[in-house]
Amino acid sequence: MMRRIFFVEDDLNLITGLSFALKKQGYELVIARTSAEAERLWQEGNYDLVILDISLPDGSGFDLCERIRSTSKVPIMFLTAADEETDIIMGLDIGGDDYITKPFKLAVFLSRINAILRRSENFNQAKTELYSNGIRVQLLKGEVYKQGIPIELTASEYKLLCLFMENPDIVLSPEQILSKLWDCDANYIDNNTLTVYIRRLRTKIEDNPALPKNIVTVRRMGYKWNTVD
Repeated sequence: MMRRIFFVEDDLNLITGLSFALKKQGYELVIARTSAEAERLWQEGNYDLVILDISLPDGSGFDLCERIRSTSKVPIMFLTAADEETDIIMGLDIGGDDYITKPFKLAVFLSRINAILRRSENFNQAKTELYSNGIRVQLLKGEVYKQGIPIELTASEYKLLCLFMENPDIVLSPEQILSKLWDCDANYIDNNTLTVYIRRLRTKIEDNPALPKNIVTVRRMGYKWNTVD
C-alpha cells in the first residue's frame, strides 16, 4: 500500500524537488504551504509521516507539531533551516521523531524517511502495554502511570522510558540509546544531552532520583532498566 506523506513547507523550489524525489520512491504526497492550510488538510486525511518546516508564513511548525501530537502518534520529521541547539531540543521534546537541517543530502533524507517508517511499522506491531516496577505504559494512548497515578512526560522522555522498559535488565550504551531514539546527527544530541534526559526522567519515575532503582547507571558501560518486581 502506498505510504502518504504530509509535507508542510512554503519554499516552492524545495517542494518541487522533493515532490519529484518522493513520488519516484513510491510515496503519495499531500502538500500544505501555510499553517492554516496544514490544519485543514490534517483534519481531512490520514498520513503515515508528517514533514514540517518550522518557519511558515502564518505560524510555526512547532505549534503544528504539538497540535498533531495531541491526537496522533504519527511519525513527525522536522525539515528546517533552524539549526540552533534550542530549536533541535524543542523539536524532539514536543514530539518530533527526527530533525534534519537545511541544506541536506537527498540520499540521506530519503534514508531517514525509510528508517522512521520502519520503526513506526515495528511499533504498531508490538505489544500495546508495558509494565514493570509499578510503572505502566499504555502504548496506544501514549500514557504513563506510576502506581496508578498519571505521569506527564515529554515526547523524548516517553521514548526513552519505552526503550528501557522494552529491554529490561540489558545494559544499553549511550550510543545504542541515541541511535535507537533519534536519527539526528547534530552535535547537540550527544551523551551530555542524554544525561540530561535521563536525569529528568528519573525525577518523574523514581521514588528517590538521587538513588535510582529503575534506571541504573552501569559504570563505563551505560544504563539499564533494573527490574525489581
